[in-house]
Amino acid sequence: MLICALLAASLTAGAQNGANTGMGGSDGNYASLAEKVANLEKKNDAFNVYFNYAASFRAEQNGDKEWSTAFTNKQLRLEIKGNIGDHLYYRFRHRLNKGTDARGDNFAKATDIMMAGWKFNDKLSIQAGKMCQIWGGFEFDENPMYIYQYSDMVDYMDNFMAGLVVSYKPIPSQELAFEVSDANNDNLNMVYGVGSNAWEQGGTRPLEQSKNPLTYIANWNGSFANGMINTRWSWGLQTQARHKYSRMLVLGQQLNLAKFQWYVDYMGAWDGLDRLGIATGDMGHVLGANVYASDVHYNSFISKVNWQFAPQWNLMLKGMYETASISKMEQGKDYRKSFGYIGSVEYYPIKDQDFRVFLAYVGRKYDFSEKSGLKDYNTNRIELGFMYRIKAF
Repeated sequence: MLICALLAASLTAGAQNGANTGMGGSDGNYASLAEKVANLEKKNDAFNVYFNYAASFRAEQNGDKEWSTAFTNKQLRLEIKGNIGDHLYYRFRHRLNKGTDARGDNFAKATDIMMAGWKFNDKLSIQAGKMCQIWGGFEFDENPMYIYQYSDMVDYMDNFMAGLVVSYKPIPSQELAFEVSDANNDNLNMVYGVGSNAWEQGGTRPLEQSKNPLTYIANWNGSFANGMINTRWSWGLQTQARHKYSRMLVLGQQLNLAKFQWYVDYMGAWDGLDRLGIATGDMGHVLGANVYASDVHYNSFISKVNWQFAPQWNLMLKGMYETASISKMEQGKDYRKSFGYIGSVEYYPIKDQDFRVFLAYVGRKYDFSEKSGLKDYNTNRIELGFMYRIKAF
């Protein structure tokens, strides 16, 4: 496996260690396969290789109340990262089950992260390349492999962009960060389609490419009471098209105890042009073909609990409440409410490996206003599977 990882790294070179902890930056004290199998002792932290893999057997009920079953591969990502001396660090993460065609930013959508950073001292650092944007919230920051079901907002977000992040820690427990990145991986026509229009009260208007399609995010990560209380807050502005902007506020709070962790996130988006596309997809029968909603407002409230109720066991409970509204469209005002309820029992059979077997339930409920002309529906899913963050070296 180590040889395969090295070969994959060399092939990719031809063609968060970063601030984001849950996106793979915080790895725990797990033994690598190289140490366990080949008895190779690591001398430094310059080269670390991970495979993030999750699979399950699922039974799923769709909105028409029809059940189906299948085996599914949920996640497969290769990750390589390290620290070169006291200042230079890098990180690469690539999805092995996604398309590899280069996009407008000259990266494949499959490449989540390819960045390098420089740590000037314990307070100031800078990193550049393709990265996960530094939106706040604990659901957003969590390793995707560990998510059974994202909230609607995070599920529909496109957030791996080329950019630059400057991070400043006035004291070790407080971090302020600012990011400038691309707003999209492609140009306007590739994102929204050739000849696309924005719906506006009284008619439609053709979308025009912005000269500066960029995203600006300010972020605060705080830690209090020796890490028992943590925050991940952010505010950002994104340019989507000429005279069309998206604004987003994210407030994440976490209680972090030895055997009990609980976070509550709020995410709010005010889109001049429907960036997520949820409202546009729902209200297509009103908007018409190739027309995107304007003045859309999304709210998400997310709460998640992890409780290690016994050695090598974890209980996870998660709830979500979300709304969507097209403020200037009569049929679209406060038209959608969605609910999510998720629970899982996880067992870790090997103490020195990040390997878990799980049984999970995911339920979703969608309620629509009468004026929208949409029909309410529910979905249900039961999964039995495993997750394994394989530390190869």
